[in-house]
Amino acid sequence: MTAQFGPHRWSAGHDRTPETDRFRGARFHVADLRDTRFVDCDLTGARIVDATLVDVTVSGYVENLVVNGVDVTAYVESELDRRHPERVQLRSVGSLDDFRALWTTIETLWAATTHRAAQLPEALLSQRVDEEWSFTETLRHLVFITDSWASRTILDQENPFHPLALPQSAYSPTDAAALGMTLAATPPYGEVLAARHSRQAVVREILATADLNRSCVRTPAPGYPEGDRPVAECLYVLMQEEIDHHIYATRDLTTLESPCD
Repeated sequence: MTAQFGPHRWSAGHDRTPETDRFRGARFHVADLRDTRFVDCDLTGARIVDATLVDVTVSGYVENLVVNGVDVTAYVESELDRRHPERVQLRSVGSLDDFRALWTTIETLWAATTHRAAQLPEALLSQRVDEEWSFTETLRHLVFITDSWASRTILDQENPFHPLALPQSAYSPTDAAALGMTLAATPPYGEVLAARHSRQAVVREILATADLNRSCVRTPAPGYPEGDRPVAECLYVLMQEEIDHHIYATRDLTTLESPCD
C-alpha cells in the first residue's frame, strides 16, 4: 500500500492579512507586467487571456495547468519523473523498508551533488542564481527541515534547531531568532556541510527503528498548523523536501559551472 501524504505546502507564517489579500480577484488589463516576479503566491484560479508569454519560467505545485486549451500537467509530471525517478520512488513508499531505500537514494544523490559542488570555488557556493537560494543556503534549509520534521516532530525535541538552520523565506524572523537561528549568518561552507551531515545521521537513526503509525503531537516549528501527524507523514514531507531541493540545487549548479560569456 502506497503512502497518501503528498503533495504538501506547509505555509507557516502565511496567515491571511489585508496585505496578502490585496490583489485577490484583481484584473490587469492591457498592463505591462514584463520582468515581474511572483514568489510563494497562491495563483489558484488565475486566468491569463490573449497574453504574450515569452521566456516565462514557472515553478511550484502545478495541477490542471491549461495552455492554449491543452492541459499540460500530465506531460510536465511525466517529464519530471523521467528526469528524477526518485519522485516516483517517493510516491510509492508504503513501508519502513521503502523509506529506508528512498533515504539511501536521497543520500546517494546528495553525495554526488556535494562532490560536484566541491569542484567549484567556495565563493560560488554562496552565490544566488536568479535570486534563488545559494547552494550553501539550500543545505542550511535542509538542516532546518531535518530539525523540524525529524528532531522536533518525530523525536519530540522542543528546540533542536542548529544556529545555522534556515527556514523558508516567509517564516517569522522573530520566531527564528527565538529558536536560536541566525538567519543573516554567512558561515564557511565546511561548517554548513558538517551540520548537514549530522542531520542526515539523525534521519538514519530514526529509520533504524521507526514506528510509522506512531502519532507525533509536536508541531514542526512554532507557527505551523497544529494537529497530530503520523511518523510516516513527517518522513514523507522531509524526503519530499530533500528531493525538491536537490532538483533546484543541481539546476543552479549547472548555471554556476557555466563560464561567463
